[in-house]
Amino acid sequence: MLENDFRAFEYFDVTADIGFFAYGESLEDAYSNAACAMFNVMTDIETVKTLEKREFKVESEDLVSLLYDFLEELLFLFDVELLFFSKFNVDIEKIDDELYELNCVAYGEDVNWDIHPRKSEVKAITFHKMDVITQNDGFIKLSAILDL
Repeated sequence: MLENDFRAFEYFDVTADIGFFAYGESLEDAYSNAACAMFNVMTDIETVKTLEKREFKVESEDLVSLLYDFLEELLFLFDVELLFFSKFNVDIEKIDDELYELNCVAYGEDVNWDIHPRKSEVKAITFHKMDVITQNDGFIKLSAILDL
């Protein structure tokens, strides 16, 4: 997680959608913050307790596709199991020249609209403007757009 004087994520306007930048001192931190940004679009993640745990793995040919697949898997878990997540332990490993593997343990709880404020519905993750950038200062910056 980033130090208190840094933002973990921030949003930018996109017509009919919402975009975000997520930051981290490592790929794992940045991907975790991207997941937080996505769920924070749906509800206030500060209200989501870590009562349930889900583990999964995704594999992709590059870091951008890995980000897409990671967010897509989390959105799938939300849609199928009606779970909000607020904490993510992410491990990313480059398996070979053609494959990255991401292992995640996501913590959250059942959706309860009496507790969790209803914000926007995320319909899909898009590849539009999705990027993974290593900045000169060593920080990782991710960008993504969510279809609302």
